Amino acid sequence: MSLSTLCVIGLGYIGLPTAAIVASHQRQVIGVDISQHVVDTINLGQVHIVEPELEQLVHSVVNSGYLRATTRPEPADAFLIAVPTPFLANREPDLSHIEAACRAIAPVLKKNDLVILESTSPVGTTELMAQWLADARADLTFPATHGETSDVRIAHCPERVLPGHILRELVTNDRIIGGMTAACSTAALRLYQQFVDGQCIVTDTRTAEMCKLTENSFRDVNIAFANELSMICAQLKINPWELIRLANHHPRVNILRPGPGVGGHCIAVDPWFIVSKTPDLAQLIRTAREVNDSKPQWVVQQVKLAVANLLFKQPGLCTNNVKIACYGLAFKADIDDLRESPALGIARLLAKELGVTLLLVEPNIDALPADMLEHSLTDTACAWDSAHIHVLLVRHREFRSMSAQHWNGVVIDAAGVLAN
Repeated sequence: MSLSTLCVIGLGYIGLPTAAIVASHQRQVIGVDISQHVVDTINLGQVHIVEPELEQLVHSVVNSGYLRATTRPEPADAFLIAVPTPFLANREPDLSHIEAACRAIAPVLKKNDLVILESTSPVGTTELMAQWLADARADLTFPATHGETSDVRIAHCPERVLPGHILRELVTNDRIIGGMTAACSTAALRLYQQFVDGQCIVTDTRTAEMCKLTENSFRDVNIAFANELSMICAQLKINPWELIRLANHHPRVNILRPGPGVGGHCIAVDPWFIVSKTPDLAQLIRTAREVNDSKPQWVVQQVKLAVANLLFKQPGLCTNNVKIACYGLAFKADIDDLRESPALGIARLLAKELGVTLLLVEPNIDALPADMLEHSLTDTACAWDSAHIHVLLVRHREFRSMSAQHWNGVVIDAAGVLAN
């Protein structure tokens, strides 16, 4: 297809970088977001998220007239949906954002348009999306009923980028493209080949959906092994970082790093999409999720033991006067994203279960979440000087650059900040 105008629905951590990359190839891009603040920020050539080099790129493409943002979809040649797909309290997938995006673009769809779902989704979601669009636009034909001759092309192309490296990986990473028909795949392939240098590999929609879930579930299982190993090592008084470093010298062993848990919008969520579809079969995937979900509580228990030991050694000290500093709240190093963050969850548990005011060090944010405002967002220097117990939760570069002697008091390194 010849792409004149692309409409990107959802201007978050995936949608905005993608919109900016496409616009940088001198294509007209309309970015859509339900937040007026996000829209206004982007139209000023600024960004509302932390991602290296993104603000410079957005500033350039906005000023050159190739990217603009709005709260309502407008007619375009292709629509790319990049909205959140969280799960509900019962760990069932929440597809309401995708459905809302479909309802929003349906009125402006026309013959020969392409609709691509990039949001990571349970198997079958792309077909469901096509049905939502068909229900809203009975005057147009869709692949489920008209196959190769459908008016509207539908495909799934999951994002697979690493926060902190998104702009590079959007271009260099291979992409999996799953069309509902061969014609749908061809249309999507032509779009992505305009800005992707990596290989674009065509498959069907269900395989494309399952591929992203499989990639993240594989990593989740590996991390669960590392996290379980770290807890075993603690009981056996073995340094887990040293152990894993040595084990990884085996040519066929590659154990990932243990941490305080697993967070973010992908690895902590996607395995449950597989479990929700095949609950009787996904036993290993479910167990890995449960191991990783339990790790934050284990870290909290280590802090409690450290507090008890401190109070035993200093009888005049009471729990309310113990100062605990948590280093890092984001779900991974060197970003500002707090979604599903085990570090933030640990801070919340410590505040609730110990009743203490925490010193919170997160260099990538300017304000704490609303439920943590009673605590103190501070810098490393203040935390070093004030805290009795230092809980290292995220391997931010600001923390990794410090040697062990910087830390006065008890140090609980849940993220391997001090490991080589």
